[in-house]
Amino acid sequence: MKRILVTGGAGFIGSHLCERLLNEGNDVICLDNFFTGSKQNILHLLPNPHFELVRHDVTSPYYAEVDQIYNLACPASPVHYQYNAIKTIKTSVMGAIHMLGLAKRVKATVLQASTSEVYGDPQVHPQREDYWGHVNPIGIRSCYDEGKRCAETLFMDYHNQNNVNIKIIRIFNTYGPRMHPNDGRVVSNFIVQALQNKDITIYGDGSQTRSFQYVDDLLEGMIRMMNSEKSFLGPVNIGNPGEFTILELAQKVIALTGSSSKITFQPLPQDDPMQRKPDISLAQEKLNNWTPTIGLDAGLVKTIEYFKQII
Repeated sequence: MKRILVTGGAGFIGSHLCERLLNEGNDVICLDNFFTGSKQNILHLLPNPHFELVRHDVTSPYYAEVDQIYNLACPASPVHYQYNAIKTIKTSVMGAIHMLGLAKRVKATVLQASTSEVYGDPQVHPQREDYWGHVNPIGIRSCYDEGKRCAETLFMDYHNQNNVNIKIIRIFNTYGPRMHPNDGRVVSNFIVQALQNKDITIYGDGSQTRSFQYVDDLLEGMIRMMNSEKSFLGPVNIGNPGEFTILELAQKVIALTGSSSKITFQPLPQDDPMQRKPDISLAQEKLNNWTPTIGLDAGLVKTIEYFKQII
């Protein structure tokens, strides 16, 4: 049994991770300030004697004796991370410093949940880990993109200078049950609009592409990375290389929900990437041939069922 700290543990991904780690027989501390996380996501875990919920903001230090730390704390959708840009970048940077300090003190392994947003609006396709990205440092998305890039730097510097055991993953678009219905992300947006038979809003002409990963595939990749050989630090892409246009996604959601929604088009937001697709060959090589197993249609069906229950 390991004692594991999950920051952002009441969020969409964090709550699934806490559940999986408990099911594998670990002691789990879930740390969350509930800015975007929800108690509803982890209510079913509270009776478990090996689960502990702590209301805490990672911009302040936290102390606990743990073996592993998954650092997921940070709003991840544009609606939420742009709401308070300064708070977002503080969460990424100071959160990384505090979790790295804790890992150094208790000799824990700490995993940084970084993001495909570090690649910005990429000029290389698909994106490999050795690509440095094409990011606007002063745009409306910069608080998130540059915050995560800085966190990666901090992780590598703590490793090189203080020999902290680190792991860095770059998460590509992930979806599934427990997504926030109003987070502005494309999968949740489209499903909520379709279930209410409202117009489905596409920003731009719908030709921009994304690669969509079901949450269970991400969890498998994260846990394999945390427990991979000590010398493999990352960063490593964790995503599904299946590539779809936003228009294709909208059409799939309409078909799977049986919705009467019409598709409408709005101007593209600033710095919105035109292409996003992971090269996962490094993950396949280093993480026991990790490969996503849940296709977009199957994952959307599960996600639609969840949203039917909550709206």
